[in-house]
Amino acid sequence: MTLTLTLVRHGQTVLNARRHLQGACDSPLTRTGRAGVRVTAQHLARHDFDTAYSSPQGRAVLTAMEILRHHPDLPITVDADLRELSFGSFERRPEHELDAVVPWSVLVPAVLAGTHPGVGGGEPGAEFMARVRGVFGRIVAAHDDASGPGAGHDRNVLVVGHGLTLGAYLATIDPSGLAALPNASVSTVEVTDGVARLVTVGVDVAGHGAVAARPAPVSA
Repeated sequence: MTLTLTLVRHGQTVLNARRHLQGACDSPLTRTGRAGVRVTAQHLARHDFDTAYSSPQGRAVLTAMEILRHHPDLPITVDADLRELSFGSFERRPEHELDAVVPWSVLVPAVLAGTHPGVGGGEPGAEFMARVRGVFGRIVAAHDDASGPGAGHDRNVLVVGHGLTLGAYLATIDPSGLAALPNASVSTVEVTDGVARLVTVGVDVAGHGAVAARPAPVSA
């Protein structure tokens, strides 16, 4: 049996378009963002999902609900541990202001390594990574049980979340998974016999390109 995780980053928001930091805070989807999510939803319309998970943040929930228009009977679980990394006092501020204090190419590896104390008093890297590993561990365990309901059949789970949260999980599987994830992009992970592998990373279904999809190198 193979468990397929289909990971979708939320659609483009106002703060994304302005290149402002958006972690714990939220902002509405732009017109472009809403259109992009509809494209991704149509792309996923023929997928046979067994269940869905979403971050509780508005931009993720709206993205998930658009996808679920094509899957009206699909159960969804909102899990707080799928939320984005908090940027503390840098929330809503331009990206370049954070870069002037700690470059993205330095920050991201430190967060992944669990050594960064937290940006602007925000969530420490160790807590963030423990949360990411924990939530995806729970999701995999819930649907990769050979003795549970649906045993013996391949399963497909939808997860809607955020750039760093999804990227951090992908990086725990393979460092190459830490890529710039465009808004409304689709990444795929397959888990077979408890072993996860990357299938696709950041497929830009909606065509949003590099806007709000910052490179996240493993090393500076």
